[in-house]
Amino acid sequence: MKISIFGLGYVGAVSLACLGRDGHDVIGVDIDRSKLDLIASGKTPVVEEGMVELMRKVAASGRITVTTDSEQAVLDSEMSLVCVGTPSAANGSQDQGAIQALAAAMGRALKHKTTPHVVVFRSTLVPGTVEDVLRPIIEEASGKKDGVDFHLCFQPEFLREGSSIRDYDKPPFTILGANHPAAADRLRELFGHLPCKFLQTSVRSAEMMKYCCNNFHALKITFANETARLCEALGVDPFEVMDLVCQDTQLNISRAYLRPGFAFGGSCLPKDLRATSYLAKINDVEIPMLSSILASNQEHLALAAKKVLASGLSFKSGTDDLRESPLVTLAEQLIGKGIQLSVYDPDVHLSQLLGANRRYIEQHLPHIGQLVRADIEAVIGESEVLVVALGDTHVLTALQRCLRPDQLVIDLTHLPNTAELKAQVQGLSW
Repeated sequence: MKISIFGLGYVGAVSLACLGRDGHDVIGVDIDRSKLDLIASGKTPVVEEGMVELMRKVAASGRITVTTDSEQAVLDSEMSLVCVGTPSAANGSQDQGAIQALAAAMGRALKHKTTPHVVVFRSTLVPGTVEDVLRPIIEEASGKKDGVDFHLCFQPEFLREGSSIRDYDKPPFTILGANHPAAADRLRELFGHLPCKFLQTSVRSAEMMKYCCNNFHALKITFANETARLCEALGVDPFEVMDLVCQDTQLNISRAYLRPGFAFGGSCLPKDLRATSYLAKINDVEIPMLSSILASNQEHLALAAKKVLASGLSFKSGTDDLRESPLVTLAEQLIGKGIQLSVYDPDVHLSQLLGANRRYIEQHLPHIGQLVRADIEAVIGESEVLVVALGDTHVLTALQRCLRPDQLVIDLTHLPNTAELKAQVQGLSW
């Protein structure tokens, strides 16, 4: 393909070299003339393993040209990869000045193109930027429409400094945010040969997942470092602990617990987080991230309290453990506000509760016997608003059979096939 790359910093320069190596004709565009001179002479503008030899080879191949003329680069190519910087502004927001100026220049060039052009934004962008900010700029400058005369996409990059060429050739996956099949087909031609999954999604989801990935990486680093600080104070080997943690690929290093849902509770997580915070406090160790988890969990519970009028009570489907159940807390809050509450939970049988469960009910919700009903159809029939925290087959079948159009369902578990339910359905955070 004939490809133009805008912004020859870290990502742009590596992409230019790898695409040229793979046989594409590449136009490198940057406002910094010194970068262009280095590339034209076969030298790399970024320090990176393998780049010196690779840039020398692709420059000698004749497939690489460089320019400061962004409009001409669009006219001379069929696809543009945008890798310009999006640094932080003083207030923490994203400074989009450079990419907005480039969007206007690209629009002016597209005004004179007679063939569809694919624009792939690879710069990290706040979700909504491509569709709400950049698309209007390009459409106004070009007098043309996205999806008809040109196609806008977002493709996040996952290159790590020091191993970027290896990461380019063997990425964890290729994510493409595209709203048009024609654009997706072109990107699949370009990157579909890589040994990884090619996943197409919406532009907004692709923008957001880049932030999510970086935040998750920062979270993992901070988790390991806070654990290490506490381990040091307690005389424990942090490397041994984290190595053991990583041995668990069923819960720890897995998809487990990475699905949006309701707040956590139960007999383990809250008390162990409190104990961890107390251990850190008495040993003069600061663990701000770990100490903030319970507060964040309370925010999620507060969000649910704003959206619901009733709820089931057990900790999770398949258990009668009510200790520190967020649903019990939610029920308490709603009762305190004078809400008439009915509860159906197939896992909670009051007559069979023993030990800690019975003590918890007696101390925290002694009037639970007046709330729990054995007949799910009766609970559905008499309620205006239904909170669903269980997604088992029995509950789903009853909802499909008994719901009415005048009812509202607050979904805390991400129910499947909600279009089949007769009532209005509102998710917690979705």
